[in-house]
Amino acid sequence: MTTTAAPATTPVVGFDQVSKTYGSVRAVDGLSLRLYPGETVALLGPNGAGKSTTLDLLLGLKHPDTGTVSLFGGSPREAIVAGRVGAMLQSGGLMDEVTVEELVKLFCSLHPKPYKAADVMARAGIAQIADRKVNKLSGGQVQRVRFALATAGDSDLIILDEPTTGMDVSARQAFWATMREQADQGRTVLFATHYLEEADAIADRVLVLHRGRLLADGTAAEIKAKAGSRRVSFDLEGGIDEAALRALPFLTSVTVSNSGSAAGSGQTVRIQSSDADATVHALYGLGVYPRNLEVAGLGLEQAFVAITEAEEAKQS
Repeated sequence: MTTTAAPATTPVVGFDQVSKTYGSVRAVDGLSLRLYPGETVALLGPNGAGKSTTLDLLLGLKHPDTGTVSLFGGSPREAIVAGRVGAMLQSGGLMDEVTVEELVKLFCSLHPKPYKAADVMARAGIAQIADRKVNKLSGGQVQRVRFALATAGDSDLIILDEPTTGMDVSARQAFWATMREQADQGRTVLFATHYLEEADAIADRVLVLHRGRLLADGTAAEIKAKAGSRRVSFDLEGGIDEAALRALPFLTSVTVSNSGSAAGSGQTVRIQSSDADATVHALYGLGVYPRNLEVAGLGLEQAFVAITEAEEAKQS
């Protein structure tokens, strides 16, 4: 497993051989990791990977069966009471019969190191809906209110669970620009997301969970390299025998589709290969002449799928 080098400083987050089970299901399985000041970290994993349980353990909402969870060298409860943690979770409702401004002001008043409510609303992009009742908000507006509540005061760690669900493209871009500013000021940002393009573009570091275990830990580039495959795509005028195509060496996946050529017989081929050079060499050995040949590394989404599928194959 590739890991990033740990700075010589006290970790913001520490998991030491943490496990948590629900009946016969082990949601978190021997998890160990460290997060440090100023890092923006994406937490990825398929449904059931243990992401939500990991965040609940981190926030002290659940307690590990074995192992230790620490924040800033102490317990999660101590850090939260001190106002060092802001959290934006999917679970839990908001008070309905209050305005956005009233709710934000309440959270600011409860924080040990509060910001001004007007500044919080401006940063979250909700100043224009300050007078609106919470139960009259759209899904994207609710998410921005949740973000405002998570950043109502000067916290050192910000935890975000699927933060941009329901936001449009411009709102998502503005949200992440704000979060980069938070990290640039030395805060640690940990977010779980299903939008892998966000993790690729935003995160300094990516953690991949699968069945409660940490499969990969590194930069997005390191995670892509860990998958060990490259993408090869090309067009063929006359098509190709699919059996011969699938017999090419080092293939991990292949798709063939009609390319929509005027002759009606063209095909577009997209493959993944663990040795693209050898695959392309063998392709030419079949006597075919690919056009628009492209060889590229996997995107984070393809790498994520490759890593988790490989783990599933090992466990099956």
